[in-house]
Parts: sequence; C-alpha cells; structure tokens
Amino acid sequence: MKDVAVVGVGCVGFRPVTPELSYKELMFEAAMRAYEDAGVNPRKDIDAFITCAEDYWEGFSIFDEFVPDQLGAVLKHLFTVSADGLFGLITAYMLIKTGHFDIVAVEAHSKASDILTYEGIVNFAFDPIFNRPLGGHPYYVAGMEMNRYLCETGTTLEQCAMVAVKNKRNALANPHACYGANITVKDVLCSECQFYPLKKLEISPLSDGCIVTVLASEDVATKLTDKPVWIRGVGWCTETPCLETRDWGRAVYTELAAEMAYKTAGIKNPVKEIDFAEVCDMFAYKELQHLEALKLCRRGEAGNLVEEGVTQRDGELPVNPSGGMLGMGYALEASGLQRVLEAVLQLRGEAGKRQLPEVETGVVQTWRGIPTATGAVVVLSK
Repeated sequence: MKDVAVVGVGCVGFRPVTPELSYKELMFEAAMRAYEDAGVNPRKDIDAFITCAEDYWEGFSIFDEFVPDQLGAVLKHLFTVSADGLFGLITAYMLIKTGHFDIVAVEAHSKASDILTYEGIVNFAFDPIFNRPLGGHPYYVAGMEMNRYLCETGTTLEQCAMVAVKNKRNALANPHACYGANITVKDVLCSECQFYPLKKLEISPLSDGCIVTVLASEDVATKLTDKPVWIRGVGWCTETPCLETRDWGRAVYTELAAEMAYKTAGIKNPVKEIDFAEVCDMFAYKELQHLEALKLCRRGEAGNLVEEGVTQRDGELPVNPSGGMLGMGYALEASGLQRVLEAVLQLRGEAGKRQLPEVETGVVQTWRGIPTATGAVVVLSK
C-alpha cells in the first residue's frame, strides 16, 4: 500500500462569533483555499469527500445533505464522520490506502456561536439514568478529573496555570487564533474558579471556523506539491463512556491511540523521534495529561516540563505553538484539524512568526470532549 500525504490545507477563522457568515460560507471559503493550495479541481480531481459533523451541533438531522454544494461534491462519494475532524483525516487516509481513491478532501467546521443550548447538548450525551439527572453544567466532570489528576501525579495548580499562559501567548503570533493574551500565572490563578479547581482562564472558549484538508496517494502527492506532509501513523480509541468505570487520573484513550499510531509509524522512542506536539488543551490540565499519555514524558513529569520551559516554542519539545484550543478556541468537531493545520504549516516551514526551527516529525492528538473518552493520534512528517 502506498503512502498518503496532506497536500493542501485551507482555513477560515477562528473567531468567537461570525454573524456575517453562514456555516455554508465558512465551508466554501475554506474549501476554495484548500483546493488552491493543493492545486486541484474538486469536480475533476477529488475522488471522495468527508465531512465531520454531529447532528446535535448542527441543529438538524442528516447533515451531509447540506454539504455537497459548497465543497464541490455533487454526485461524488461523500462520507459523514460523526466525530472530531482528526477521525475524518484518518478515514480519508484509510480510503486512499485501499487503492480505490487517489485524492480525498476532509472538512470540519464549527458554528458554535449559533448554538443556544450548548450546555444542554453536552448534558444530553451523559448516561440518562445515572448521570444526566444530576444536572449542573457538564464541565463539573473536568473539575473532578483535574482534581484526581493533580492528586495522583503531584502536578501543581501553578503548573496547570503555566499551560494557559504559554498557549495564550503563543496564540498572539497565530492569525487564526482569537484568544491570544499576554497574561501571567497570577492572572490565571486569580480568575474565577468555575469548576473546582478549574479556573476560568484554564477553559477553552468556543469559536467559529472551518478547516479543509486535501489528502493524496504517494504517486499523486509528489506530482501536486514539492512539500507533501506524510501521514506516518494513525491511531484511535474510544474507551468506556461510563463515568463510574473510567480511570479519572489518566487519558487511557490517548495512551491506546498513541500506541497504535507509533506502531504504525515505526516509532520506538517518542521522546527522541518527535520534534513537536499539537495536543488537545480544552482544559489546561488536559495538555499535561495528554503529553504523558503520548509517552513524551513519564507520568507526573509533564508539569515539570512546562515549569522548566521545555514545552515553550523555543524549548526542546514545543507543545501547541499554535496556541492550542486555549488560544484558538474550542471549535467542536474542527478542533482536531486545528492541530493538523498547525502541524502541516510547521513541517512546510510556513508558520510565520511562530515557525519552529528544523522540525521533521510532529504528533497531533485530539479528544472529543466531555463526557467522552474518545481520542485520536496522528504522526506527521516531512
């Protein structure tokens, strides 16, 4: 089976609100930018399309009925993946690996500003008998998990706050990030405690935007671009959805997904072979938990890495140079492709002010958010 590469990316956003653009316009603009970047014509060149959408976020059923026009996918193969955009990327990778498709486009978007009942939709994902009747904002789960993680690993509140400081400062150099800020650890620790011990500045706000990526088989990719970004390994996992039976101190879903991705990529020592990471930081402590699950450090060491500056843009292992979700915003199903976008730009050497020097391989990780234990990992290389 031939290798697969990302040959084009297009992005619109990310912003807190986009009243002047419908979700269709977001998708159209992102798609046109991706197709221009890849040098392809959707009607002639692209064999299949994937949209990553959840009907509950969109507000109506069978969302893929409303997708073909703005992507150029009329009368073409169109697949819906009701999961984070990174799962859509993995699906496209596997479609091309079958040998039946040469070029596949993947779309994921967020129009979170249109959602009037975000809290209610998330609560609807809880177990209807044991958990949903408890009520309250669903982020209480994050507060409980953070408390357990700190207890088991010895990570401090200050180290978690440093993640928010780092990522929001990184976002200042990212034109696609809308929540960049020059803040201090004290600012974070003094912000409102919303879900003990989780502070307001440690929670990723919602954002609108869209990302489209174009993937191609090895033969086609080398003809389309001289800067292909190769997908070396993929992994995914959905662990138990039950709050009562999960491990509250570890991101087991990422541990298993990373094990699969590293095996596919032939990576034996992630610490030495991975140059940078783009990981889910929906909540600040999650970045630390995910770094440990990705085996980029030992359990309980991630907080020390942040404190010592190892994960800064100029550190030995840059983490979330894009600003992460704390800087770009939580973009629902587009969150995973936010991470892919940054990784592709870094590996191409096109990240502008935030460009990392001499990077060859990056790892991208996503988590689908509360209350799931669903995650995916992709290893990208130039």
